[in-house]
Amino acid sequence: MKLSSRLSIASFVIVGFAMSGAGLPKFCLERVASDEIRDPFKKQHPNVLMILVDDLKPALGCYGDTQAKTPNLDSLAKRGMRFELAYCNQAVCAPSRFSLMLGSHSTTTGLYGLGSQLRQVVPDAVTIPQYFSKHGYRTESLGKIFHIGHGNLGDPDSFDVDHFHEKVIEYLDPASTDGGQLTREEAYFTNQQLGNIRALPRGAAFESPETSDEGYADGRVAAETIRRLEHAKKRLQTDKQPFFIAAGFARPHLPFSAPKKYWDLHDPTKLPVPTYEEFPVGSPEAAHKRGGEINNYKPVPTDREMPDPLKRELIHGYYASVSYVDAQIGKVLSALDQLGLVDNTIVVLWGDHGFHLGDLGIWTKHTNYEQANRIPIMFSGPGVRANSRTRQLAESVDIYPTLCALAGLPAPDVPQRLDGVSLASVLGDPDLRVRDHAYHAYPKRKLGRAIRTDRYRLVEWAKHNGTGGDIDYELYDYQEDPLEKQNIADKRPEVLKELKAILENYPSPVIRSKKKKK
Repeated sequence: MKLSSRLSIASFVIVGFAMSGAGLPKFCLERVASDEIRDPFKKQHPNVLMILVDDLKPALGCYGDTQAKTPNLDSLAKRGMRFELAYCNQAVCAPSRFSLMLGSHSTTTGLYGLGSQLRQVVPDAVTIPQYFSKHGYRTESLGKIFHIGHGNLGDPDSFDVDHFHEKVIEYLDPASTDGGQLTREEAYFTNQQLGNIRALPRGAAFESPETSDEGYADGRVAAETIRRLEHAKKRLQTDKQPFFIAAGFARPHLPFSAPKKYWDLHDPTKLPVPTYEEFPVGSPEAAHKRGGEINNYKPVPTDREMPDPLKRELIHGYYASVSYVDAQIGKVLSALDQLGLVDNTIVVLWGDHGFHLGDLGIWTKHTNYEQANRIPIMFSGPGVRANSRTRQLAESVDIYPTLCALAGLPAPDVPQRLDGVSLASVLGDPDLRVRDHAYHAYPKRKLGRAIRTDRYRLVEWAKHNGTGGDIDYELYDYQEDPLEKQNIADKRPEVLKELKAILENYPSPVIRSKKKKK
């Protein structure tokens, strides 16, 4: 082996140690070279396993939820670092996934809607997997990665291998679909009868049959991901090609369809119920939400308040679904370990947005409030301090540059504007800070753009073109009012002014298309 190749490997390891904040012993160069001779994987860039989970808020044991049953994700947190103040950039599936994969805010690209077409809007954009493919990685995707449905076909060109597609809306009990009929949400997610949705029956909001894990899509995604990892291990031994595998899981997205054994893990009388179910005092109408997605499921009433027993059952279904997806992710992580890939694989877990469970009287997402926007982000692998946590504010768009830095790739130079910053230094030292706020947005009749600091959130509601009309502001203090009961925009003018100044530094938002709304 040539000395130059040994030196390049040693340089990569030195960069990794520098990012981690650890000291570099004098014998490191010699040891790397000898390790490489024994283990051919050492000269490879690290592999990447991205785990995407739909509608997952930090209802996890490792985030302090005492009722969550999530041993596998808790174990992942111990292997790496969790971000306690991580936020999506828009609390709806398709735009959130675009922001992740592009490293760009929806207000930068104009990709706001469930039916937004990535290549029609930003045709030359380079997604994370495309960037890794350009640098020698084999890229694969399984399950829910890009949003497919509502007229959206995702982005098949992002990966080297054909996408392994699975269901998002799935039922096993015929009673859940009125005897096997096509339901509203099934139609949305399979791009059927999109102009006739309201004429279709509502599917059940939850079911809990006796079935195997692979009875539902997430079990099948886990099984196929394990098979892909096994093949990837063989390629590493023969072709020495690193892998980038993105595995997407559907639960806890509605319907809360999960095998009965996961429902049985939870006592519904002990699960947290909402304690404040009104809109924040003084909040503008533009920020409010009632109904929406939840109304496409039975037996949710559409003309009256939801009864308490149904609230409890929905909350039970959410926690059961989180336990189910935790078990599937656990199988994948166990396989990574058993295959001997864990030490040279970066794992990142990401929830696409949060989820309201009756707080503020809201269900599902599609708001600018805390429960809809706070998400879990966890990293493990080379360059990541184990068993650590940080209060560094993080956004979905930060994952793109962070993965590139951890993998030793050049900082991405791509056609689209990158709004993210690398968190790699923080992954080595949780006390470091690379940003002092997070940004997110949600488009309704007005566009709500938000600044979230470690204590406050400002939301500005203005016309989409930013000109004319009244502008409404929300301001919440999470130290004094974690439940968002009171909008204090008129009570804390000095804080409002400070956060407005931060927001004014952002580019003017791209005006959204009004086509293909749900």
